[in-house]
Amino acid sequence: MSVYNVMEEVISDVLHQYEKELHLTCDCDRCKDDIMAIALNEVKPQYIVNEMHKPYIRAGHVADRQGATNILSTVVKAARVVSESPRCDNYKKTT
Repeated sequence: MSVYNVMEEVISDVLHQYEKELHLTCDCDRCKDDIMAIALNEVKPQYIVNEMHKPYIRAGHVADRQGATNILSTVVKAARVVSESPRCDNYKKTT
């Protein structure tokens, strides 16, 4: 059985779409993964078992302006947390 959380794609899309505006201290994969993990822990998961339903779930989040704003806000907060205290090797080398 394969279960998939569509919110992973939604959060990832928002992170990539607004990456420049987030002014990340570090944009390495580890820091982006940390942002994803923090944001995903804050949003309600949307699990599916049939990938054909993925576009419907994603479209619902895009069409719901308040929901889209909430997701963006969650990603911004997660980015702020990670930027204030990156845990990656890149940041450790420069400090």
